[in-house]
Amino acid sequence: MKLPEAGRLAPSARRAALPVAAAMTALLLAACASTASAPQLYQLRATPPAATARLAAQSGAPVLQLLLPVSLPEALERDAIVVEQGQAGLQALAGHRWAEPLRDAVPRVLRQDLATLLGPGQVLVVPLPAGVVVQRHLRVDVLQLQANAARSQVQLQVRWVLSAGAAASSGHAVTPPTTQLQTFSAPVEGADVDAIVAAHRLVLWRLAEALAAQVNAQAPR
Repeated sequence: MKLPEAGRLAPSARRAALPVAAAMTALLLAACASTASAPQLYQLRATPPAATARLAAQSGAPVLQLLLPVSLPEALERDAIVVEQGQAGLQALAGHRWAEPLRDAVPRVLRQDLATLLGPGQVLVVPLPAGVVVQRHLRVDVLQLQANAARSQVQLQVRWVLSAGAAASSGHAVTPPTTQLQTFSAPVEGADVDAIVAAHRLVLWRLAEALAAQVNAQAPR
């Protein structure tokens, strides 16, 4: 009597095993695809990246500031973390993205940093509480925010306007609006994307320091 060869299945058994094998293969492929496509998420932390010292208003009185909407270029209106490439290109870092869109994260961080530097309740956004008037209006337009091609530093270029509010123009000499175009930079201290994100946070803090110093200098006397 001839025994069946090892590993050989009867046709009926082989047909029954095919759906099971196909299902197992599909599950394995789906698991691999899910793992491969899951991006690493990064955020701009609320905690300032450096030791802070609050700037007291020179007048000694509360100086309410209204932070108007912060604008970003369309190139940054996305989840991807980008770095410069060539003379005019931008490269999205594959597998790495912002957990919160920059259009939301940058205004949030800037508002928190200014409140840390100027004092609680001194930085307001619309809609204002009923009956509140502000001393100064601050508008910030982000023109550039990304790491350079060498990934050695993050550069931030902004245009900002500081102008008198209703409270400042009542009973005081009105200071003409101040418009400035400034560039800030922060070193990328590391070779990974986490270091690039940390440099983004630091450069925004440096912007807040410059804005708070200007706001304080133009506080009503």
